[in-house]
Amino acid sequence: MRPAEEAARAAALAGPLGELLPPVDFCCAYGSTLLHARPEASSMVDYILGVPDPLQWHSENLERNPDHYSGWMARLGPGAITRLADNIGVGVYFNPFVEWRDKRIKYGVVRMKDLAMDVLTWDRFYLSGRLQKPVHVLVDNWDIRKINTINLKMATSASLLLLPAEFTEYDLYAQICSLSYMGDLRMLFAEDKNKDCGASATNELFSYLPWTIQRRLQGRFASNCEEMPTRASVSSKDVAATCVRKALRRRVMVSSARQAMSGLLASGGAVAARYLGKKISKAWKSRTV
Repeated sequence: MRPAEEAARAAALAGPLGELLPPVDFCCAYGSTLLHARPEASSMVDYILGVPDPLQWHSENLERNPDHYSGWMARLGPGAITRLADNIGVGVYFNPFVEWRDKRIKYGVVRMKDLAMDVLTWDRFYLSGRLQKPVHVLVDNWDIRKINTINLKMATSASLLLLPAEFTEYDLYAQICSLSYMGDLRMLFAEDKNKDCGASATNELFSYLPWTIQRRLQGRFASNCEEMPTRASVSSKDVAATCVRKALRRRVMVSSARQAMSGLLASGGAVAARYLGKKISKAWKSRTV
C-alpha cells in the first residue's frame, strides 16, 4: 500500500475517535477485516481503546453514546461497567455492533496500566495476544508500540520452541498468530510435530518467556521433571514445548472464558447470540475455504 493510501486508511480508521468517542491514550484497530482490500459490508472493525481511568471514560461515554451499551448496563452506570470488566472479565469492556456512519465497529476499553502489564508479562494473555497480530496503531501516548516489541520477542521465542526443527518464515508467523488461540477447542487436538534441538538454544528461548509463564510452568515440570525449569535446566525442546503449550493453553482458556462471561452479562442474550453466530460463521467459512 502506498504512503498516501496508508495515510488515508489510517485517517478513516481514526474517524470514530474524533467524532464519536471520548479521548483515549491508546487506540489500535485490528482483526481480519483490515486484511481484506474489500471487506464485507456487514463486517466490523475492531478497536482496543486504552484509557487512564475507565470509570471516568465510561461516565463520559454514557452521556455521549448511551445506545452503545445494553439497556441494563446503561442503567447500572459506569461503576458497574468497570467492576464487570475488572472482576468477571479480564479488564476489558466491549461494545459490539456500534453503528457509525456507514460502518459497524466494536471497541474494547481497558485501563492503560492493565494493558501495559499484559503486554509485558502475559498476565492475562488476552490483549497481549491481540497485539501479536497485525494491528493499525492510531493513538499511542504511552509508547505501547515500543513496549510491544518485548511482547513480540517473547511470542517469537515461544513460537520457536513450539515449531519443528525445520520451518518456513510463513510457519513462524502463523505460529505467532496462533498462540492466543491455543485454548480454543478447535486447537486442542493439534498434532505436536516438534523435534529435539540443542540445549543451549532451548535455554535461550526459554529465558525470553515472561516470568508469569515461567512461574506457571513450575507445577507442570514438577509432575514431569525433577525440578523447576530454568535457563540452566531446560535441555529438551520437546519437554519445554509441551509445558509451554499447556501453560499458554490454560491461560487462554481461563481468560477467554472470563471475557465470554463478561460479554454475555454486558450485552445480554440476544446480542451475545448474534455475536457468537458471526464468530461461528466466520470459523466455518475459514474451514471450508
